Amino acid sequence: MDKDDEQLLRGRVYGADHDDPRQGPQRGRDYAELVGGPLDGLLLDITGRTPEEISAGVALETELGQFGPGARALYDPRPGDPMFFDWAGDAP
Repeated sequence: MDKDDEQLLRGRVYGADHDDPRQGPQRGRDYAELVGGPLDGLLLDITGRTPEEISAGVALETELGQFGPGARALYDPRPGDPMFFDWAGDAP
């Protein structure tokens, strides 16, 4: 991924269509920032998730990871600061 691709991802919400004019964060929603890996800089909507669900981390579908289309990027909440999810690797 080059710098132009990285800039396009920053501040966008994971799962938002790149053509959607509302691809950024929305009022009244809670977000965690994805740090590192193929989804670095995207925001993950964690609104309504329980602390247990947040602590379990996430496996997010992406075409940008090591295993290509249909694979998942794994992110875990940062210890002590669940507003950041750190990249833990890729899975097929």
